[in-house]
Amino acid sequence: RFYTWEEIQKHNLRTDKWLVIERKVYNVTKWANRHPGGQRVISHCAGEDATDAFQAFHINPTLVQKFLKPLLIGELAPGEPSQDRDKNSQLVEDFRTLRKTAEDMNLFRASPLFFSLYLGHIIAMEVLAWLMVSYFGTSWITTLILACILTTSQAQAGWLQHDFGHLSVFKKSSWNHLLHKFVIGHLKGASANWWNHRHFQHHAKPNIFKKDPDVNMLHIFVLGDTQPVEYGKKKLKYLPYNHQHEYFFLIFPPLLIPVYFQIQIISTMIRRRFWADLAWAISYYLRYFITYIPFYGILGSLGLLTFVRFLESHWFVWVTQMNHIPMEIDSEKHRDWLSSQMAATCNIEQSFFNDWFTGHLNFQIEHHLFPTMPRHNFWKVKPLVKSLCAKYGVQYEEKPLGKAFVDIVGSLKKSGDLWLDAYLHK
Repeated sequence: RFYTWEEIQKHNLRTDKWLVIERKVYNVTKWANRHPGGQRVISHCAGEDATDAFQAFHINPTLVQKFLKPLLIGELAPGEPSQDRDKNSQLVEDFRTLRKTAEDMNLFRASPLFFSLYLGHIIAMEVLAWLMVSYFGTSWITTLILACILTTSQAQAGWLQHDFGHLSVFKKSSWNHLLHKFVIGHLKGASANWWNHRHFQHHAKPNIFKKDPDVNMLHIFVLGDTQPVEYGKKKLKYLPYNHQHEYFFLIFPPLLIPVYFQIQIISTMIRRRFWADLAWAISYYLRYFITYIPFYGILGSLGLLTFVRFLESHWFVWVTQMNHIPMEIDSEKHRDWLSSQMAATCNIEQSFFNDWFTGHLNFQIEHHLFPTMPRHNFWKVKPLVKSLCAKYGVQYEEKPLGKAFVDIVGSLKKSGDLWLDAYLHK
């Protein structure tokens, strides 16, 4: 059967989901709950052309096609454009050509040496921490240095699990999944499935309310330019948002990982029966407590772990929010893949320290456009992306690391002021 965009766009409901990939129409209503990346991420593309999202997330599209075949119900009518909602077809075509160029340049091929050394330096820090406490005891100075080493190890393991989670290391998905569970589970005590279902939504629809969980701040913050005004007009005041740039320091960096994420991860593993993830997480805690209880006791080891989580949370929040909070945060606008990712992301200047400190998330633009590309190749595709953006007048924003941190606070203050003005005067 042939379908028009007008008809396809009607099928974007919870109980009725169609999407288009390379002009073929698929009914994913029943498949969504079985989708390995989670039912929400595929549902966010319902009623739309999902070709670029499909290519971005899957390292072996040919293999995935066998799952799509039973879902095929037809294709776009001959007179219908390949893109929905009047998107710039030439821009879309040029971006797909750019991706093909990157593939021909082998930029999606990972370096085994890079990731082996990266994993090695994480394990080396874990060993160094144990050697320190073994040889120098449990003095305050030793414990503080030990906590900093463990924090660095945890932060770097966080960036490494991100690589495996995006399938950007091995050619086979199964190997990526296995190492992902090892790193995020055994080295960090978290859940691979929890991360997948949350993070892929962010990549599919970055900075879009009700679709990106990273901007669902549970009424603690108002973000962007439109949400603050809407809240203000409705006289919503869960917190004094005009002071959010101040209480941000007390709530977000110190509490995200040790409190919010820990509660969410454990409850998700139990509620959704992610028993394999739970077993990996338990292996982390067993290893940690067996290592440090002989030196610090049960309460001391628990206190050390909490302090490490506290320090890591600051590192994680500042790095992950610097690329997104200062950018456009709004409701769904149905842009093409390139435009939607560029509106929500910015880059941080490259340096050896910035690359290491941020896990190459200073190349956030390239990472969002090509999530499965190994991070050590981002700098190679960057000139091609900048050239394409310049051709179509799409803003490519890059800034120093310090300014990126300051912009987080500035953006929160701007949104808070917009809320206060609407609350008092509209």
